Amino acid sequence: MVQKIKRNQKQAILILEDDEDLAEGICLSLNNDNLEFFLCKTLSEARTQLRKGKFDLLILDINLPDGSGLDLCREIRKTSKVPIALLTAKDMELDIVKGLECGADDYITKPFSLMVLRARIRALLRRNTGEQQSEYSDPVFRFCFDTMEFYKEGKPIDLSKTEQRILYLLVFHAGRILTRERLLEWVWPDGTEYVEDNALSVGIRRLRDKLEDVPSKPVYIKTAYGKGYIWEKF
Repeated sequence: MVQKIKRNQKQAILILEDDEDLAEGICLSLNNDNLEFFLCKTLSEARTQLRKGKFDLLILDINLPDGSGLDLCREIRKTSKVPIALLTAKDMELDIVKGLECGADDYITKPFSLMVLRARIRALLRRNTGEQQSEYSDPVFRFCFDTMEFYKEGKPIDLSKTEQRILYLLVFHAGRILTRERLLEWVWPDGTEYVEDNALSVGIRRLRDKLEDVPSKPVYIKTAYGKGYIWEKF
């Protein structure tokens, strides 16, 4: 059954795989509160889903009951730059070459390590997060992330690399709650296992010290208690 896409703050991932057990396994291994999965077993189902709305990532099997995932990859690349990962058998090197030539961003060989799968998918999702945005401005702030120039009411502000990364995700998702987990994975993409528990809280506090008029009563970087943080739109 084709699922109806819900428009919310989660990142939407379409998985085109006719092996239901494998598709469910991928969902379980990637599962977190920021992701929503849409499973398709055929090219026809996938095309229906793609007509319904926008996805943040596509995971496409190559060999399907009604055709090849490579054909779908070619179709998508004519109109979209959405990250695409292909699933292919380990010994099918030719499929990998064809897939990359068709515009795929990455490939995952079966059988695969769940740890490797998670790392690959996280990397592709990060690539799709505000990738074409580099400048933010509103009546109070102007942030130029390419040149690392940051201003409040025309006055320059010095931000560390960590503070810049936190701020980037917040302002380009203004008005949306970002969970601590998503922020941690964005700011420390190589893994959060060795990041101190309070590292994100420290980064948020320092940003507030530099951006807020009264840091103890923030109006820009607000806390959504029990959920995460939000950049307030004005």
